[in-house]
Amino acid sequence: MSKIELTDYTDFIMNKVTELLAIDSPTGYTEEAAKWVKSEFEALGCKAEITNKGGVIITIGGENEGDGLLLEAHTDTLGGMIKTIKDSGRLTITNLGGMNANNAEAENVRIVTKFNGIYEGTFQLNNASVHVNGEYSDTKRTFDSCEVVIDEKVSSKSDVEKLGISVGDIICFEPRTRITKSGYIKSRFLDDKLSVGIILGYAKYLKDNNIELKRAVYCHVTVYEEVGHGGCASVPSGCTEAISVDMGCAGEGLTCTEHQVSICAKDSGGPYSYEIVKKLIKAAIDSEADYAIDVYPHYGSDVESTLEAGSDLRHGLIGAGVYASHGYERSHRDGAENVLRVLIAYTV
Repeated sequence: MSKIELTDYTDFIMNKVTELLAIDSPTGYTEEAAKWVKSEFEALGCKAEITNKGGVIITIGGENEGDGLLLEAHTDTLGGMIKTIKDSGRLTITNLGGMNANNAEAENVRIVTKFNGIYEGTFQLNNASVHVNGEYSDTKRTFDSCEVVIDEKVSSKSDVEKLGISVGDIICFEPRTRITKSGYIKSRFLDDKLSVGIILGYAKYLKDNNIELKRAVYCHVTVYEEVGHGGCASVPSGCTEAISVDMGCAGEGLTCTEHQVSICAKDSGGPYSYEIVKKLIKAAIDSEADYAIDVYPHYGSDVESTLEAGSDLRHGLIGAGVYASHGYERSHRDGAENVLRVLIAYTV
């Protein structure tokens, strides 16, 4: 396969990722994001339905002859939930997924109540003023040493309760999405909304070019990946392979950069299918995609939970390189485009 021009589709991906990042969707609060995903795939002519669990199953195309491929990505993100309303009127929260208090400090948040709308606030260290707190620099940041300060005139637990804020309400952290002139995208929650955008770009490429796939290809956009059971169900019948399209790790000891597609050979859940890894590498070579092969020491994916639930599938994992994962993340349009190249070469 000669190298194809994909600039327009990369532009489309970046635009759609920005739209999706603007929809709050921490694990457990994903309904609006799932509706957006369903609508966007339907606009490209794909059949899409929301599962009982809240994810989205999409039929991208091809004939199901018992050798189907399932792509898996997720639209749930990290976040928080109110654990305690303090007597001071501040909120103690518990994290949803792997949200880390160290890199959440001083971030703006939205407090989504069950029945009384949305309030704003900030996640701060307890006693957050350096001019007052002599232990500021030495205090370990945890979800017990930090709190949400509500942007309302409250000074007691009863004041907060009168607003309709209660234990179990969702805390959404501001993504702060930005795309630079040089093509970098910076935001919380590129993991894994960037991949959802890439698969949308893949579906658009197939539609625009009237491509008939050689095999049935489905996509499951899951909503519980960050807590480990997103891919446990809803595998279409006839699938023999499943590939997670998630973030590629960029950091010390790894070769992947934000400009590449990462092909993961092994992570904390063990090795990926050697056959699939080789096929993904061949697709990268054939499409002239810039790629890296890595082993991730602290990582798990949707497709592993699919296998753990009992599905008999060969499995793989690819993604655009992302720096500062589970923090304020950064990737590049080149990485997204290289993932798209691999998906096209793997299936067309």
